[in-house]
Amino acid sequence: MKTKTLVPHGWPLAKGYAHGVTARGQMVFVAGQVGWDEKCEFAGPDLVTQAEQALKNVVAILAETGAKPEHIVRMTWYLGSKEEYWSKQKELGAVFRRLIGHYGAAMTAIQVAGFVEAGALVEIEATAVIPDA
Repeated sequence: MKTKTLVPHGWPLAKGYAHGVTARGQMVFVAGQVGWDEKCEFAGPDLVTQAEQALKNVVAILAETGAKPEHIVRMTWYLGSKEEYWSKQKELGAVFRRLIGHYGAAMTAIQVAGFVEAGALVEIEATAVIPDA
């Protein structure tokens, strides 16, 4: 996919995400995914396990359109605890690299007061662009 990472003059490269991205093609919008499976059962009681399942859910939805993780141009993580997010960065990074494989997306992480689904610790939404043929 032809994308361009946006880095304003004089800015350092972002670590773990892109400041901005341009892309051309068919857009795919993935609604927020929590860390539960197709039976609406949480994968586990911890952030890393739930984030892994949420990312698997994002990848599965993308696959329905023929999109792949490398087509993701934007991702937002909604977190119940920023402290837990920071303390689990190494584990979360390993899961992210295994399932998504790149940090080329414009990303945002936001701590929220709570989730609609009781027991959720994270919710992840994504936008992907399938390149024009």
